[in-house]
Amino acid sequence: MKIAVDAMGGDFAPEAIVEGVVMAAAGLPENVQIVLVGKQAVVEELIHKYASASGTSVNAIEVVNADDVIEMGEHPTKALSQKPNSSIGVGFKLLKEKQVDAFCSAGNTGAMHVGALFSIKAIEGILRPCIAGFVPQKAGGYAVMLDIGANADCKPEMLAQFGEIGSIYAQYTLGIDKPRVALMNIGSEEQKGSLIAQAAYQLMKDSRKINFVGNIEGGDLFVNAADVIVTDGFVGNIVFKFGESLYPLMLERGIRDEFIDKTNYEAVGGSPIIGVNGNVIIAHGISSALAIKNMINLAVRQVESDAYTKIAQALS
Repeated sequence: MKIAVDAMGGDFAPEAIVEGVVMAAAGLPENVQIVLVGKQAVVEELIHKYASASGTSVNAIEVVNADDVIEMGEHPTKALSQKPNSSIGVGFKLLKEKQVDAFCSAGNTGAMHVGALFSIKAIEGILRPCIAGFVPQKAGGYAVMLDIGANADCKPEMLAQFGEIGSIYAQYTLGIDKPRVALMNIGSEEQKGSLIAQAAYQLMKDSRKINFVGNIEGGDLFVNAADVIVTDGFVGNIVFKFGESLYPLMLERGIRDEFIDKTNYEAVGGSPIIGVNGNVIIAHGISSALAIKNMINLAVRQVESDAYTKIAQALS
């Protein structure tokens, strides 16, 4: 198994990325190799620096050169077409050619999303690929919430499909049998919400492909009310980032708690794009070395689950 990581993407790249990769390499199974994509001389020097400091073997780390970098503020489509030798461009080339099993980056989110659609493309039958986030639950484990930012405006059919593909993802990646799927809404009653939410509710209620448990509200986010939480990317992004704000707020006030620690963005490290023909994981631009390490561990679990193939089979 090979996991490609964009060495140049992120606010603290390449230092934090390479340090996280070296940290991850120390605990990976023997069959897993990390492929760092970026400016070779710079990346190799950093690998030596962090490996020497930690005493970690670097046999599981390979470097693929990429001369250019897509910056955070660049237009995704324009940057990808003008910079084919960027770390993101080269990473997607490796994924498309199946030289790697997953591609991860803390770089330009738009470029990662567009790059996935241009290279490995959406699974046939997918209305819109989406980004999934992991919401910690009070009784343990995580719920999958989608979409958390790729699609700000959604039709009812899209929301219903998010429920279906989120259910498959949760089943195979998180090992949840018959995941409970819920629609995020402003009330638990069937007739609540916008016209789009009401129409989506009926589609999900009538679907035999999911275990639909109805509407949930914002207060139900952490209380094990569902295993898959469906919403549009506008609401999802706001709710998800609000949840992530709990950790630094509590830390600032001198409060440490095992559950609150799981709301820290570093705990999982990344968010997968679901609905494309491959494994693509996006990390926060502010990602630390710990976040990168955990993102790689998520990528390994996702490759092992083969969830995207299961989604393609379900939609065929």
